[in-house]
Amino acid sequence: MDYIYVDNSNLYIEGRRVSAVAQGLAANIREAMDYGILDHGYTISFGRLHEFLTGQDLSKIKRAALFGSRPPPNDSIWQYAKKAGFELHLEDRNIKNKEKKIDTGIATLLTKDAYKHGNPKEDTFVLVAGDADYVPTINELKADGYKVEVVFWNHAARELREVASKFISLDEYLDTLRI
Repeated sequence: MDYIYVDNSNLYIEGRRVSAVAQGLAANIREAMDYGILDHGYTISFGRLHEFLTGQDLSKIKRAALFGSRPPPNDSIWQYAKKAGFELHLEDRNIKNKEKKIDTGIATLLTKDAYKHGNPKEDTFVLVAGDADYVPTINELKADGYKVEVVFWNHAARELREVASKFISLDEYLDTLRI
């Protein structure tokens, strides 16, 4: 069985940076990050993302959870994610309109699933995120025999890429995942 956890905002924003480089709006990913250069026309298809992460055999997927911020009442974006097959985990933004509780929500559910339902000999846990905040969680799971793969853009935190059982880069799938 596979368990999948997606940090939607992290994936979306960093995908816009990768696309900015691919479109020639920035010379490289460092420049895109340093100067906040984004391809505002780039959007990831939830359906294509779900298919990419789960493959053809949905019977081996135990959970495909997508984490993000609760949208305004008139926004239907999350309906598309749910229709694509993702279980939604939404959090309110803080008073300064900053996204909060996403990383800890992912780490908590991933850990809970591993220890309550997971089997280290059979299950693969897939994290779609790029920051090093997840390193302690992955280290603990791997120490207990779990396989934890990280799927993200090439510029994911070096420490995160190194601690993962396997790192899968999305850069070559930039156009495949595009709406």
